[in-house]
Amino acid sequence: MATLASVGSLVLLVMVTVLGSFASSVAASDRVRGLPGQPAASFRHYAGYVDVGPGEEKALFYWFFEAQERPEEKPLLLWLNGGPGCSSVAYGAALELGPFLVRSTGPNLTLNPYSWNKAANLLFVEAPVGVGFSYTNRTSDLKELGDNVTAQDSYRFLLNWFTKYPNLKSHDFYIAGESYAGHYVPQLAQLIYEENKKATKDKYINLKGFMIGNAVLNDATDQLGMVEYAWSHAIISDELYSTVRKECDSFKEEAEGGKPRKGCSPAVKAFLQAYDDIDIYSIYTPVCLSSLSQSPRGSSDLLAAPRLFSQQEVWRHRMRKIPAGYDPCMEDYVRAYFNREDVQRALHANLTHLPYPFSPCSEVIRKWNDSPSTVLPILKKLINAGLRIWVYSGDTDGRVPVTSTRYSINKMKLHAKKKGKGKGDEWGGWRAWYYKEQVGGWVVEYEEGLAFATVRGAGHQVPVFAPAPALSLLSHFLAGRSLPASRST
Repeated sequence: MATLASVGSLVLLVMVTVLGSFASSVAASDRVRGLPGQPAASFRHYAGYVDVGPGEEKALFYWFFEAQERPEEKPLLLWLNGGPGCSSVAYGAALELGPFLVRSTGPNLTLNPYSWNKAANLLFVEAPVGVGFSYTNRTSDLKELGDNVTAQDSYRFLLNWFTKYPNLKSHDFYIAGESYAGHYVPQLAQLIYEENKKATKDKYINLKGFMIGNAVLNDATDQLGMVEYAWSHAIISDELYSTVRKECDSFKEEAEGGKPRKGCSPAVKAFLQAYDDIDIYSIYTPVCLSSLSQSPRGSSDLLAAPRLFSQQEVWRHRMRKIPAGYDPCMEDYVRAYFNREDVQRALHANLTHLPYPFSPCSEVIRKWNDSPSTVLPILKKLINAGLRIWVYSGDTDGRVPVTSTRYSINKMKLHAKKKGKGKGDEWGGWRAWYYKEQVGGWVVEYEEGLAFATVRGAGHQVPVFAPAPALSLLSHFLAGRSLPASRST
């Protein structure tokens, strides 16, 4: 028979174990004890499914990492990738900003010294169903997907996820993402904001703000900015630039529901073909030569495009290639890693034995039902609601270039702050920001509460190309601090 002292020690041990983690007993089974090739780590991580439909027929897959230090004090950050149809596990977690990066065809993961879980508790979710390991048992669900379903399912996911991790419910909550997450993030934030107005205490989400990078925001300015970026970076000729501007009427006709002139379509086709031999997502880095000989794959018809470009067959063909980072073949490594049975077992993934392999971008979503031409009204609404909102742009991305983002933000007619001290105040508040005594990019802050920053030398996936400045950007965002204005700060 156990003594009273030994029973007391056992109770204390159980209490320490439970209180030392954010996970409830329900989530304990989601603890990842170790991935194949994983380096040692001092923090816990969890992965598994959260139901978002009636019964267990529809569920989203998540991967959660506690902050590396003092997780009980750090905010919670949700990261979303875009596409639509691309995996936040494959890209955000495994290639960009997670603590364990897939960097080769071998079995080992690389420890990321600039992981975003240094600044926050970090949550990745694959949304909507049909993306990555997220699933539905009803094939009809795959035909009903769009921005609205994605927002609704992501919101249900959060409500149910917090029941697994109740100790995180009181933490400041932020959302971040890139590319088509320029739709996902504001739409989810808006839904949370509206639902919070009528939410009971157990359903209230402590949303404080969001940050979006190289974000799809507004069709008309997105496509105009793409063409101007290509011309200004010597990718297209003066003649092609002039023809696109003339025949497509600066895209105003298309944006207003009219039809472009007859010469618009061949000019746009020629514009897209100008990127055939380089990576539109990172114009100065190499392409993956091994992928060039393979058949295109991925959610080609779904990858975000302004409507004028998406009508082109050449767009649908070439946008299936999504090389990323200093090693442009990293997507191939991720595909191989997450299709391993031992990896899936360790992550508690693919429990329903999906009839298709894991893919960085979905190969089963064939239709996207709703995608508004602009999210700028949502941004203005949430700025006015007092949320902290930052937009950032890697400046070597030709797909959602800095020119597009500047045009989109300018369309909101915000008022730049002028502090009367720094460089650039006399020119609209535009100034350099610094990371370790070097210019990290440029930034402008607006009186209404928005901040827009560029990241120098980074492509579409900023944390891949500029990991240290990207972590600095995140840390300043979460702290609500302006980016350093001099080398000495």
